[in-house]
Amino acid sequence: MSSRELTATILEIQRMSTEDGPGLRTTVFFKGCGLRCAWCHNPESINRRPELQWIGSRCIGCRTCIDACPAGALSASDDGIAIDRDRCDGCGACADVCPGTALELMGAEWTVAELADEVVKDAHYFGADGGVTASGGEAALQALFVAEFFAELKRRGVRTALDTCGHCPAENLDLILPHADLVLFDMKEMDPDRHKQFTGSGNRLILDNLVRVGDYVRERVPRRELWIRTPVIPGATDRRETILGIGAFIAERLGGSVSRWELCAFNNLCRDKYLRLGKEWEFGEAGLIDRAVMEALAEAARSSGVDPSIVRWSGSTAAGEGEEGAEEPRAAVKRPASC
Repeated sequence: MSSRELTATILEIQRMSTEDGPGLRTTVFFKGCGLRCAWCHNPESINRRPELQWIGSRCIGCRTCIDACPAGALSASDDGIAIDRDRCDGCGACADVCPGTALELMGAEWTVAELADEVVKDAHYFGADGGVTASGGEAALQALFVAEFFAELKRRGVRTALDTCGHCPAENLDLILPHADLVLFDMKEMDPDRHKQFTGSGNRLILDNLVRVGDYVRERVPRRELWIRTPVIPGATDRRETILGIGAFIAERLGGSVSRWELCAFNNLCRDKYLRLGKEWEFGEAGLIDRAVMEALAEAARSSGVDPSIVRWSGSTAAGEGEEGAEEPRAAVKRPASC
């Protein structure tokens, strides 16, 4: 299959991002992920298929969508429009006729050329450090497309970054790495049982892939562009033991290939996403983490055996903002993207 024929399921293109790599970036969110993180901030990115969401504040109650649905997946309820997820096939017919745009289909097919043409519209803003980040979901599950997409961007002089959770076949990363200037790799938990408890999967494949990426970066990428990102989640990963374990792994197994380790403070601004998808979120009532906790965990990270200068933390907390001067997060922000 030629690159002209390759397609990928894209959730969203987010412009002017400052949180998915250095500089100003355009982030492409791919649909589909092999993990089921209990704290996932992008639940709409997990399923590879396009999904329908209903936004109640926009609904005018006309019920046009019900008649338009060929699968009979929509019905009226006391709460508005109910979606039978088992019957909905993501055709988008209801969204096409909704006069209030209360129904949205999340996910569309793009070709490499179409996507490259779209994102290079922003190239003027990238400067020396910015570029395009492939995130998700898990972009590496659509590896052949990402590799071709990155190769095309490199031909056009655009810097590239892969944001990955590492839960993918090793050969997928092998396809992408030669075309990536930066890898942002999520490390959530070292204990395999706790990792499975919170993400639905063990971490053996992830850790093996991380070592593989570290070796590649150390041997072939002079600027050491490997960033580790750890989501700090209340009641899950906000433990000193978790941070010390991750730090020890970085120090012992990644051989100085990591140039940045960022602890990302939890936020709960994605609650409405779960409501729109008809899902419950176990972290929906969790509040922001206290600033003192983030500072203590960052200090633990610096004492874990890594180069202390690579450690930083970011995000809003219960008592102020992160040490990087992070902006107050907005509802549209997807960060940390693949966590």
